[in-house]
Amino acid sequence: MYEAEINAYFDRPEAREDLVAAISRLVAVKSVKGERVPGQPFGPGPAAALDEALKLAGEWGFSTGDVDHYVGTADLNGKETRLHILAHLDVVGEGKGWNTDPYTCVEKDGMLYGRGVSDDKGPLVCALLAMKAVRELGLPLSANARLIMGTDEESGSSDIAYYYSKHPYAPMSFTPDADFPVVNVEKGHYHPSFGASWAAETALPRVTGMTGGFRTNVVPPEAACSIAGLTAEQVRPAADETARATGASFTCEDGAEGVRIHCAGRNAHAASPDDGCNAIAALLELLDKLPLAACESTRALKGMHALFPFGDNRGAALGIAQENEESGPLTLNLALITLDGAGFQAKFDVRFPSCATQANCQEVCEKSLARCGIRVTADPEMTQVHRVAGDSELVRTLLECYENVTGVTGAKPTYMGGGTYVHNIPGGVAFGGTFPGFDPKMHSPNEQASVELHLKACKIYAQAIARLCR
Repeated sequence: MYEAEINAYFDRPEAREDLVAAISRLVAVKSVKGERVPGQPFGPGPAAALDEALKLAGEWGFSTGDVDHYVGTADLNGKETRLHILAHLDVVGEGKGWNTDPYTCVEKDGMLYGRGVSDDKGPLVCALLAMKAVRELGLPLSANARLIMGTDEESGSSDIAYYYSKHPYAPMSFTPDADFPVVNVEKGHYHPSFGASWAAETALPRVTGMTGGFRTNVVPPEAACSIAGLTAEQVRPAADETARATGASFTCEDGAEGVRIHCAGRNAHAASPDDGCNAIAALLELLDKLPLAACESTRALKGMHALFPFGDNRGAALGIAQENEESGPLTLNLALITLDGAGFQAKFDVRFPSCATQANCQEVCEKSLARCGIRVTADPEMTQVHRVAGDSELVRTLLECYENVTGVTGAKPTYMGGGTYVHNIPGGVAFGGTFPGFDPKMHSPNEQASVELHLKACKIYAQAIARLCR
């Protein structure tokens, strides 16, 4: 329906220019979560990004709304709302290893580089530009589509919970914050904190301090520790061996109180831990090779190594590995650790399939930790797996729009480990904006997006809006 008109609209040079210019405006705002202040519930960065997005939507002729600066809205028309499109403006921190300024959208050879070009500022612009196309083409509609622009997706989605505490759900919802063709199953999440404590120690050699990771939902790209009683020369052979085995890199420097070891891995989204190189797990691998003294801190670190060996991204050593056809395998990311003279604290991120239960996941995890003398200190309940029937009207319509634009036939809905805005929205699904075979490098350095693919997403979204709101 209206495929020719929509395709012609986005094949114009002006559409490409609008797309790149709008994404560039949003990427230029460093919208990492900060301290709450009046009028800025998630800090100045997300608030500034929302201001810019509302300004952009207004310039494009949309009626906008601001829900206490938790979210902003843009409405296609004044009719009754049938469709919610949920996208987010907040981003994870830039991390290290960029080849360009992460907050300047750089275009090179048809690719955009910058934090947010794929997650999720770029897809947000695609959805807004699709709404603009539907309006300017004058396609007949009997209902409204509302774009909901959030500011806290990366840190818990309290913004969307706030919005729906004041507004009803729409009959249909999708978020352009995952993969095409359609994601109708999102795994559940389990994020316990755990650790151990001990009395002051004097035995040598021993680890006196350790840090690693910066966010629960990111594979840790860095970790470091200090060891009293060893020198860099004594550590380097084991460090070289561990580097060859893991792909991580290590630097060892002598200091006044012993050797300081830094491990560099590679970050990735916690939902796809195989794409990263876990620096915490790699450092534990190295520590297990060193002649550390038999003391409580060493026993705790050896226990951590036994439970979280490098490369075990399925929780096999912890005893919780499982999978099924509907929602795939359980994934595990050892995300955070801190250690000092009194003890250690750590946290992991598990994304579990629909076959996981409290008995075969949470309780097994607690028992495995306890066997190594490690106790759970904060144990939030496992969240629910989100499922939408693959033959629902919404899923069928979105798959048809995807097939119309891409030429793909027989597209099927799929699952993902990430949790999106629709995780707790009845009937909501994730719909793009990443295409099969393209690596957006989300949550990693040099995040990227293809202009051509973003324009293709615009065509798909415009068709979806036209069909769902006709």
